[in-house]
Amino acid sequence: MTGSLAVAETNVGSVALVRTPTSNRDLPQKVGGFGTLTEALDYAARGLTGFNFYSGRGALEHVLPYSELRTRALITARKLLSLGLHRMDRIAIVAETGPDFMVAFFACQYAGLVPCPIPYSMYIGGREAYVSRITGMLKAAHANAVISTAAQIETLREAAVAADVKIVLSHEDVKNLPESMTKLQSFDVDDVAYIQYSSGSTSAPKGVLISQRAINTNAVSILRDGINVKPTDRGFSWLPLYHDMGLVGFCLSTMMGQSSMDYLATTAFARRPTLWLKLMSENRTTVSFSPTFGYDLVAKRMNGEAASFDLSAWRAAGIGGDMVRPDVLAQFAKSVAATGFNADAFMPSYGMAESTLAISFANTKGSVRVDRVDRIALRSLNKAVPSSDPSDDVARDFVVCGKIVSGHELEVRGENGALLGEREIGKIFVSGPSLMTGYYENPSATADTIGVDGFLDTGDMGYLLDGEIVITGRAKDLILHNGRNIWPQDIEWAAEQMPVLRSGDVAAFAIEGADGDDEVVVLVECRLSDAHDQEALKRDVGKIVHQSAGVDCSIVLVAPKSLPFTSSGKLSRSQARKNYLSGEMDVISHHAKH
Repeated sequence: MTGSLAVAETNVGSVALVRTPTSNRDLPQKVGGFGTLTEALDYAARGLTGFNFYSGRGALEHVLPYSELRTRALITARKLLSLGLHRMDRIAIVAETGPDFMVAFFACQYAGLVPCPIPYSMYIGGREAYVSRITGMLKAAHANAVISTAAQIETLREAAVAADVKIVLSHEDVKNLPESMTKLQSFDVDDVAYIQYSSGSTSAPKGVLISQRAINTNAVSILRDGINVKPTDRGFSWLPLYHDMGLVGFCLSTMMGQSSMDYLATTAFARRPTLWLKLMSENRTTVSFSPTFGYDLVAKRMNGEAASFDLSAWRAAGIGGDMVRPDVLAQFAKSVAATGFNADAFMPSYGMAESTLAISFANTKGSVRVDRVDRIALRSLNKAVPSSDPSDDVARDFVVCGKIVSGHELEVRGENGALLGEREIGKIFVSGPSLMTGYYENPSATADTIGVDGFLDTGDMGYLLDGEIVITGRAKDLILHNGRNIWPQDIEWAAEQMPVLRSGDVAAFAIEGADGDDEVVVLVECRLSDAHDQEALKRDVGKIVHQSAGVDCSIVLVAPKSLPFTSSGKLSRSQARKNYLSGEMDVISHHAKH
């Protein structure tokens, strides 16, 4: 029996696939009360909901009810143990969006093995850069085995050799293994659940160790404090499963709420962003999240398609993963106005892998709350002083990201560690049962991040407003120039308003100048071939930066797709700075101060 009459059918060979129903008619929704991921899956498997996977053309390719996921995971758990692996061994799994990853991840849970999702995509820099990155992850995890897609098995073998990992298998290889007769010993509530590599991982990646207790606590926070999950909810995600928002928000939490989930691969979304909306329209999706850049991309690619979509069911349109830009949300809402989308569905949020995922959620009842503050006070006083000035040169908008989830604490502290009052900008610290156990096998990094008081230094800057948190940027990205604080986002967003530039085309940071003082550098991806047009672009960007931030800077034009981004789609200013200083950046026109 199904709880939803709307179904989708796709013929694969001679078999007609039908997506899992939205609701479980005979299984009551249970939110919380699970000690482990396996307990949660055991319960979800009693219903008919599950995971559904779509191709880049929008066809339903795979259907994986939770009941089938559990059965296959138990079989695969016994197969993995036939390799002689021991309890708590680390298994790196290439996190391709598909049923094989899901099965392998939960097989590890039943077998008492620690899954470590790793990226499947080739980063800019090609195969060599990808191998180097994966090698670093395998070494950091002290991985005992690697499970890969067939398409990338040889690449993963190369990384495994460099990391001295002996067992490298494709999903097909795993299926062909015999089943061990060893009794399965799944994890207990106080055991580890998985190791998550944060989006900022580079050559020395830090593995975020998440416990069963932490993931279960955070999932409840997401389902209750965040989206207020209902039995009629259906989710959709194109987010990568090796990232915390994709794995925790739209895989583990979804299963823990027994909701059905529809997936589109991240690469497919990048090629055809509006397919996200088309499939949500067809499936009557109610919950879907994206970083700001996802909404921006869709808004810029949207054309006459909007009139054929129905997004009236979308009640929780989450935004997270980076600072929330109100102008992008407004543009997205305008671009999909014909779909019946309600802009009040926007749900700004704040989170990070070190806190499993969720830290805060804005209230979905009403429009997005935007705080307009004075730019001068922001720079000189480090305070968010309210402003009513309509000029973007004088005022700056910040989106309020809500109250911290229940059972957790959040503090904003000054440089001396003292608590700051409302509207005073400082470092954000959080504590609670969702925090990571620590960075795997990295006690010094753990001690640098989690204090003796149990509070996690998020590395983010922000301020409190009526008990809600407002994010202003990353502490390490803050530019200190002539005694003033300059937010790189101010520079980047101002420049990106130019018609020839797009969101993500600009990176701003500081370097030490010849006189020992900080010098502001702005990298701009340039698609112009004419030298005169390039010089004009540099002059125009310099003028806009001076107007918006009150600073003279060096403008450097770089080739398209030169700027580095993290696995979650965030601009990595620190990596851009490193590449620029090392000469690795593909420079078109060298800098001149404007």
